[in-house]
Amino acid sequence: MNNRYDAINQASSISLDFEGKAIAARQGETVATALLAANPGYTGTNPVSGRRRSPYCLMGVCFECLVEIDGRPNQRACMVPVRESMIVRRQSGLRPLALKGLQK
Repeated sequence: MNNRYDAINQASSISLDFEGKAIAARQGETVATALLAANPGYTGTNPVSGRRRSPYCLMGVCFECLVEIDGRPNQRACMVPVRESMIVRRQSGLRPLALKGLQK
């Protein structure tokens, strides 16, 4: 058992939806690692340059892995554990920030 695909068969295997396609994942891994293993090409685009983005640091520092998870934008894929049937979408461009306490 020296690769991820062998491990998926032995661990709790779940499925998530990325851009309308089912992605296999293991219970306990992050959305970013599941996406990297599935090789979707990219997970979003840079809001300034429009260049494609993908997970990079895998520890929540770089924000290159921002995606929309279950309708919530600006989620760091490297910090969110996978759940069965979660819906993940690429995040393209700027998204509004929810500023608690500043809304009327």
